[in-house]
Amino acid sequence: MFFLPRLHRHPAFLEGMREVSPQAPGIAAWGLMTGVAMVKSGMSVFDASAMTLLVFAGSSQLAAIPLLVAGAPAWVILATGFCVNLRFVVFSLHLRQFLIHLPRWQRLCHAYLTTDISYVLFTRKYAQPAQTDEGRLAQEAYLAGNDFLNWLSWMVASFAGIALANMIPTSWGLGFAGILCLLGIQCSLASSRMRMLSAAVAGATAVVAYNLPLKLNIVVAIGVAVILCMTVEKIRPAAKAAA
Repeated sequence: MFFLPRLHRHPAFLEGMREVSPQAPGIAAWGLMTGVAMVKSGMSVFDASAMTLLVFAGSSQLAAIPLLVAGAPAWVILATGFCVNLRFVVFSLHLRQFLIHLPRWQRLCHAYLTTDISYVLFTRKYAQPAQTDEGRLAQEAYLAGNDFLNWLSWMVASFAGIALANMIPTSWGLGFAGILCLLGIQCSLASSRMRMLSAAVAGATAVVAYNLPLKLNIVVAIGVAVILCMTVEKIRPAAKAAA
């Protein structure tokens, strides 16, 4: 998909790469430590490489590794990965209006390649779907360029981690760099009271519910923030009308 001429030759493709480039080192550090963690957990180089290529989801991979080591049933591992990545259901619902005009295989490619950072950068740049063919192409090219550099940074670093697993100690904690990237982007998006409220509520809920199994605290945090913000949005017009 990256190399469809209409996408990688479009100026928006390079723009997407350029705007994600400041976060690329953090993504690479996270990928490096994920590769190290997979091999040091006892996975073979083949299994770790296959997981890197097929899963492409750092938080889900890191959640599944200890379960694989412990010999947990397959359904528990799958359920954990599903819960950790439930946020992508929300992302998909939002991006659907931007990508629904594309063939199914292209939508599936975007679904596989889009990550937290690329989703946030895309939605920060484009608040509404384009109404013209050229506008839709520019939006798709931007997302593809963003995804490409993100994917490349992760893959190169993850395979480097797999290859150098015995030389890089997990105590370095480089994976935290990826979290810092996400945190920085989140703070830049807190441009309204509603967004600040949703971020604060989701963060507090995730901490309070941290002990829930299968990383369900993430799902609960998203649900509470969405419900609260929707409630506030309904209350505000009624309050203004009453005034």
